[in-house]
Amino acid sequence: MAAKTFHLDVVSAEKELFSGSTESIQVTGSEGELGIFPNHTPLLTAITPGMIRITKHDGQDEVIYLSGGTLEVQPSAVTVLADTAIRGEELDQAKAEEAKRRAEEQMLDKHNDMDFAQASSDLAKAMAQLRVIELTKLVRK
Repeated sequence: MAAKTFHLDVVSAEKELFSGSTESIQVTGSEGELGIFPNHTPLLTAITPGMIRITKHDGQDEVIYLSGGTLEVQPSAVTVLADTAIRGEELDQAKAEEAKRRAEEQMLDKHNDMDFAQASSDLAKAMAQLRVIELTKLVRK
């Protein structure tokens, strides 16, 4: 018997990253981690920097970095409208590590005119990218 599925669209301003049948997704919402399955209660929530882990209809997983955006859940369809979305295998680990290092330095530098909130946001995005890179490596094994 085939597993129940729902249709998922993941789009950013630049392109559509995923459109297809899925068994479930995990996504970082404004209130924490969300697990979405078929026939989920309708929901509209903000997405924070993090990832979406997609379990496709064939059981394979895909991980995509999301810088933020909106998640809309309907009983048979889910839409992710991301500010920025990048497939895990397309992320550059060295750049993410450098961005994390810079953000940490800016947060510690009391004489810097850099806005603490901006540095904190940059740090969250870099850490989310590094987590997506790590999960992508695990999914590929």
